[in-house]
Amino acid sequence: MIEAIQNFDASALLYIQDFLRTPFLTSLLVLFSKIGNNGLVWILTGVILLIFRKTRRGGFDLLICLLSAYIINDLLIKFLVCRARPYDTIEGLTTLVAPLSSYSFPSGHANSSFAAAIALTLAFGQKGALAYIPAVLIAVSRCYVGVHYPSDVFAGMLVGTLVSLAVYKLLRKYIKTDLVRKKNA
Repeated sequence: MIEAIQNFDASALLYIQDFLRTPFLTSLLVLFSKIGNNGLVWILTGVILLIFRKTRRGGFDLLICLLSAYIINDLLIKFLVCRARPYDTIEGLTTLVAPLSSYSFPSGHANSSFAAAIALTLAFGQKGALAYIPAVLIAVSRCYVGVHYPSDVFAGMLVGTLVSLAVYKLLRKYIKTDLVRKKNA
């Protein structure tokens, strides 16, 4: 089973490299890959949401979901699995961004993007669900640029989604305040 997944992953990345890379897609997906670095776009979104009274609770929930997903994905699972990056194991694979020193499984970009997208959707409904557009582009970009296997990206998406769902439900159950101080009447 693991060998079949590894064979699929390697074949998919070489197929992307050989048949799907175009100048337009390369420009677009390298940009989205960089946008997703360190989850900064999502952290910045959370900080901006904290500024405004009506969105403060959603920003708080987003940042806590991101932190929890990061701890579980990048500090726990990555070091338990220790999977090498695809460019270290697949002969002939060319990366479009600088090589990384961290482990490959699961993808941190996909993890943070989907943790953020689910948190924003739960907090803001359809408007929050728009976060899935950059989330998907960031996640897909990691295979396109050659730094993650498809299974890394899928696992990152899954971990980010599940952690964010669990944390969001816990936050809503145990933190009842909307984080907005009411003015004295």
